[in-house]
Amino acid sequence: MNGVQPHSVKPVLLVLSSFRDIVAGHEISGFYLPELTHPLHVLESAGIRTTFASVKGGKPPVYGIEDDAINQHYWQDVGFQQRLNNTLPLAAAKSEDYSAVLFVGGHGTMWDFPDDAVLKYLTRQMYESGKPVAAVCHGPAALINVKLRNGQYLVKGKRVAAFTDTEEMEVGMANVVPFMLEAALKARGARHQPADNWQCNVVTDGLLITGQNSQSASAVGEALCYALLAATPLAF
Repeated sequence: MNGVQPHSVKPVLLVLSSFRDIVAGHEISGFYLPELTHPLHVLESAGIRTTFASVKGGKPPVYGIEDDAINQHYWQDVGFQQRLNNTLPLAAAKSEDYSAVLFVGGHGTMWDFPDDAVLKYLTRQMYESGKPVAAVCHGPAALINVKLRNGQYLVKGKRVAAFTDTEEMEVGMANVVPFMLEAALKARGARHQPADNWQCNVVTDGLLITGQNSQSASAVGEALCYALLAATPLAF
């Protein structure tokens, strides 16, 4: 570390899905709680501030409220609930106010992340201004349609991790989601690097930090902390 102080780092923007009501049996989707709480815990432990945002703002739909110590620590915290009930609408977020962005996973992301114009513009702005762009599990759905100023897809030629097609099949959602995330990333020219199902897998390629699944959520937070506080600036 180069002595960068966490309090001097601008907040990290944590972006959540606002999409619910997928199909019968999956009425409440949205974002997956451990993929918010686990990286949040890492960032807060390092003294890095965060801002919660969602595609529509307000209270986003959530699932995965499991008996997990970190989950329960936050879920039972009044301050956390207030933040969750009042997330910033993504349209109100300005890239210059944040040091990095993290796209939290959950099946809802597959519907509202890929084609959101504000999300795509904000991601390009942050990436092209040298700020880390992170995503975990289904969170990389945010990246598949982001184009840079040169017209190339952001993920083209980049090494990435994301929820794999085999994991999607194992959870029984392959015939529910509008597309398969792994296949979509590959179609955009990404160099998808999977691990075995449900294993922690985080891939950093320059400013891009991606994690495969919820088991990777804490490690994504750790990689993001390193990117923000490390001695050597990240390069493309």
